[in-house]
Amino acid sequence: MFGILRRWRRSRLLKEPFPAEWIAILQEKVPFYVSMKPSLTPRFLGQLQIFLDEKHFEGAQGFVITDEVRVVIAAIAVRLTTYLDISMYDRLTEIVVYQEDYRHPNQKNALDGPEQPGIVYGEAHRFGTVVLSWKAVIRGLRHEDDGQDTATHEFAHVLDIADGSFDGTPILPSMRDYRPWAEVMSQHFFALRDGKRPERKVLDDYGAKNEAEFFAVASEVFFEKPEKLQKLLPDLYACLRSFYRWDPALPTEQQPDPPTS
Repeated sequence: MFGILRRWRRSRLLKEPFPAEWIAILQEKVPFYVSMKPSLTPRFLGQLQIFLDEKHFEGAQGFVITDEVRVVIAAIAVRLTTYLDISMYDRLTEIVVYQEDYRHPNQKNALDGPEQPGIVYGEAHRFGTVVLSWKAVIRGLRHEDDGQDTATHEFAHVLDIADGSFDGTPILPSMRDYRPWAEVMSQHFFALRDGKRPERKVLDDYGAKNEAEFFAVASEVFFEKPEKLQKLLPDLYACLRSFYRWDPALPTEQQPDPPTS
């Protein structure tokens, strides 16, 4: 029953005009939107509209949630699902946003001193909440080719947990896809953990923490350094391309057309 009501609500929402002020925010603040293939834009905007309608945004420590904050964060999330389905975010209910990078009293960061609490840029929780630093979100967009994007990383975790487990394996199209996925991901996860050169040249060491972090780190690089990832680790690039159905190493005009359903 809930699924039927959700589909009905979404179909009605997609018939409403997309707000012009949101387009202006995308054009000014989201570089990948400006360079998006025109045939893909309607699907992207439709998913964005659904995401903003269904997800609750909450400011932490007095941070004010504006349309700019909502639209920019939603755009980053939707880039991951544009060729997929927005229902992959159904478990996500809330995005909490701090103005600055924040700290956990009991969490350490390898870059900090032994007595200094760790700095946190973002988190994804099992209970349907993503927490982000707005400063980190903006930093990721301004440096869109450094392979590091906090929001992309955390929303990749949301896709990972869609099957109920943070294990580095999101829901794949068919059962036959799981074995090759596991083989490729495991090979490069262990190579990164062992300090192998090809992996370390393109993937952040944080991806060696566990399989879930490896998938999130690889997703950041897939969207931000696709050419380098494809050159150094072509099988990993192909695996992520098969999942996301993007091919970001190609010029915009050669990107795949959007799915018809």
